[in-house]
Amino acid sequence: MKQIRIMMLSKRKIKRNLLIFIASILTIYLLISLYFINHFYFNTEINGINVSLKAHDDISIITSKFIKNYELHLLEREEKTEVIKGQDIEMQYNKSSTINQVKQKQNPLLWISSSFQENRYYIDNLFDYNKPLLANKINNLKCISGNITEPKNVDFKYNDGSYKIITEINGNKINKNQLTKAINKYISEGRPALDLSLMNCYEIPKYTRNSEKTLRTIKELNKYVSTKITYQFGRATEHLDGATIHKWINIEENLDVTINKEEIAKYIYYLSKKYNTVGIAREFQTSTGQIVEVKGGLYGWKIDQDSEAEALLDNIMQGDEIKKEPIYLQKAFSREGNELGNTYVEINISEQHLWFYKDGKLIAQGPVVTGNPNRGYATVVGVYMLNYKQREATLIGPGYEAKVTYWMPFFGNIGLHDASWRYRFGGDIYKRNGSHGCVNAPFHLAKTVYENIEENTPFIVYN
Repeated sequence: MKQIRIMMLSKRKIKRNLLIFIASILTIYLLISLYFINHFYFNTEINGINVSLKAHDDISIITSKFIKNYELHLLEREEKTEVIKGQDIEMQYNKSSTINQVKQKQNPLLWISSSFQENRYYIDNLFDYNKPLLANKINNLKCISGNITEPKNVDFKYNDGSYKIITEINGNKINKNQLTKAINKYISEGRPALDLSLMNCYEIPKYTRNSEKTLRTIKELNKYVSTKITYQFGRATEHLDGATIHKWINIEENLDVTINKEEIAKYIYYLSKKYNTVGIAREFQTSTGQIVEVKGGLYGWKIDQDSEAEALLDNIMQGDEIKKEPIYLQKAFSREGNELGNTYVEINISEQHLWFYKDGKLIAQGPVVTGNPNRGYATVVGVYMLNYKQREATLIGPGYEAKVTYWMPFFGNIGLHDASWRYRFGGDIYKRNGSHGCVNAPFHLAKTVYENIEENTPFIVYN
């Protein structure tokens, strides 16, 4: 019984002591809460000023002291630093600021929570400063007024068959508007350091080596210069590859790639000058056994420069690797020898005679009458080709109209035809009674040639 009574007394004592302890804790907590009625929480910072456990009434003194020593350090590229001091811009505490908002947010009874977290606040009107002085200070910063390197976009360089990327230049040119905004923001927030790169205060290249457009451009460039074209001109060849093509490529400011069509046209013109054979001087062995030089005329190889320039542009854009002949406006029999082959019409002006060979075999020959040189109608010399042939044609010219059975033009309105109004051919008739430039042939000779000749057959006319 006695033991039970002792145990009950012990429990009452423990309970009483616990209540006393709790009451003591509450009392202490409330006393501390009373402290925070006029003081800031633990870990409290306002616009960069540490006011932890400071009295509300001391904020003016604390802020003024902070301002007196305030400096904003500008962290620039190349590890350069500049400083803007609060004193230089007449920085001061704004007594009419809304700092009471912080007091209201800190409930004294909830002070315990501040021990475990940072309590940072920003009052947008806590500081006053002279904005014209700040603007002048900014204008005189070395990062603005010193040696400036402009930013430069990524570039491309052709070397040894392909393009390489040349890394962009960041430079150190300041975006003044962005810098001014950042400085005002940092000063208002009481921050000690402003990293100009992190706050995007520098002008930056629009395109860098990692830009999506850069990667597309380098791919396109290398596709173009991978082109390999071998032009074939009989046994001769011309090779075109990136070593030449890259000189025709332009890279625009926005990294668009264009190919200079004028340069392509110049290249095709070069090929034409070198390999076109229209009108060139040719050695020709006549039917009489003599070797004469025949030049002029319309016969020969002739590149279609416009069409071939378009085709080459497409080849480059596709990155083709091919062998090809250019597109021709007209072709000769071959690229070898005199290009005439063994099917042709031979007209000797001096002899007033015509020979027609087909596949090397003499099909027909006979006297003719050519244009009257004494009246300015001499038949053209050179190598031409049959444009077309026509039965029953009417030839009309200045002062004449003549019907012919076989019409074979080889140079405009000049051609070979029968002349039923003539009874004699050959000799020197052409000097006094020649044609207006055409080659007049006896009916049977014109008929034989007409029946055996094909379009584009060469006409070789010489003195």
